[in-house]
Amino acid sequence: MKGNVLRSRTVFWSLLILITVAGFAIRFYDINALPSGLYPDEAMNGTNALDANRTGNYKIFYPENQGREGLFINIQAFSIKAFGSNMTALKLPSTIFGALAILGVGLLAWELFRSRYAALIAAFLVATSYWAINFSRIGFRAIMVPFVLSFSFYFFFRGLRKERFLPFILSGLFFGTGLNTYTAFRLAPFILIFLFPFLWLSYDSFFKRFWKHALVFVLCAAITAAPMFYTFAVQPDIFLSRADNVSVFTNNHKDLWGTLAKTIGLSLIKYNFVGDQNWRHNFPPYPVLDPIVGTCFLGGFLFSLGMLFRILRERLRTKRPDTELAVHAFLFAGFISMLAAEFLTNEGLPHALRSIGTQPFALLYATIPLLFLFRKASLSKGSTKVAIIITLALILWVSASWNIVKYFVFWRNRTEQHVSFNENYRNMAEYLVSFPKETKKYVVPDSFIAVQPIRFLTDGRTENIEYVDKSTVITIPSVIVMQNYDQQMLTNIQKFMPASHAEHIDLHPGFGSDFTAIIVE
Repeated sequence: MKGNVLRSRTVFWSLLILITVAGFAIRFYDINALPSGLYPDEAMNGTNALDANRTGNYKIFYPENQGREGLFINIQAFSIKAFGSNMTALKLPSTIFGALAILGVGLLAWELFRSRYAALIAAFLVATSYWAINFSRIGFRAIMVPFVLSFSFYFFFRGLRKERFLPFILSGLFFGTGLNTYTAFRLAPFILIFLFPFLWLSYDSFFKRFWKHALVFVLCAAITAAPMFYTFAVQPDIFLSRADNVSVFTNNHKDLWGTLAKTIGLSLIKYNFVGDQNWRHNFPPYPVLDPIVGTCFLGGFLFSLGMLFRILRERLRTKRPDTELAVHAFLFAGFISMLAAEFLTNEGLPHALRSIGTQPFALLYATIPLLFLFRKASLSKGSTKVAIIITLALILWVSASWNIVKYFVFWRNRTEQHVSFNENYRNMAEYLVSFPKETKKYVVPDSFIAVQPIRFLTDGRTENIEYVDKSTVITIPSVIVMQNYDQQMLTNIQKFMPASHAEHIDLHPGFGSDFTAIIVE
């Protein structure tokens, strides 16, 4: 836009960094208290990280809990080593990668749409998205996917525009790193496979101009992906170890196409109509996008898809290349490829976590109508221009306020949130820590995974904790915490130790986070 304040690089970068910093502040605020508990999957990462710090064995792949790529867990281990064994240290990497995704999506929007306004709009949408905020505050490795995707393709498209090797080197390094992040990223190569013919149509003499750049990209991606390639080579069964459990191909043999139609439909409705019903992933039953951003996403998606077909038809008719074709093909390829991580499964749909790779693409689509209005304002004059700008500012303010209040006020105070994140396990850990280190403490586990929050949250804070199994001998005096109330166990203990008694502990009344402890005397 001519004559606007964003012509200054200093102003533009200052605003983009300000949005990123504000997004980090939103993600980090009160991180120790919200979510209210520590979900066992997060805690499993934490106990793996503690073990890695103690042994120095930082693994490429951690086999527990159906197997997880090790990069994020190892980063969590370094955070714990620096800041201690606590929830803030465990979740700090999530807040950082969530904030960096704001910057990455903003830069990608700048490169795709060649507009600084697009960069700021896209960054703002990510910074204030409920969906993005939520997963930036949970210790799941999936949060790395939007970060890796956005930076990888920012450098990729910058390399295409500049025809220089450095952006392709960086793009390849980021892309290969993605294989070390989260299972869903294994579908990301399909973005490039789908995009390739459109690149050939979009650029004059594409092969001649870019074959060396493509080779550099592949080699650099292979370098950073090498740890996981090696792991898959020596343990091929782990490649689909998690996906096999929920895949439509292994769970349906009679009506595959009907199942796919259902899963695709369920995957798509979460953006505008009915969202993920898991309270860890979303605020049910609402969609993952607020009404404003959801409407913009739908409009941007339909507009971009229409442009893809229109430019493709024009390209085939006139033989005249148009780089905008590659932009719209990329948005569609990225959205569908990363959505496949969700619709190729048949469990827990809609699923906002498995489809987290669609987050950058959904918010880039949502940027398109808002960018159109900004451009409309730049061409207008007087009161019309002022009215459009005020309307846009109000739209963005309402969207941001909706999501932030929804998360920090309404979701925070829902009992379902406390229960879904197993606040009772956190309370058990706090209860055990309240006893002197000399006191013998027993925990009756619900399962290997379920006990991990207590393991992590008591680490280094108390001593003499034993996790009960068939060989355990209860000593006197001691305290026993049962993850699941067991009346028979209580009866047996009181039979042999008559002075023992049960206590009902509720550290946060009204939120379903109570538990029973047995004082053995």
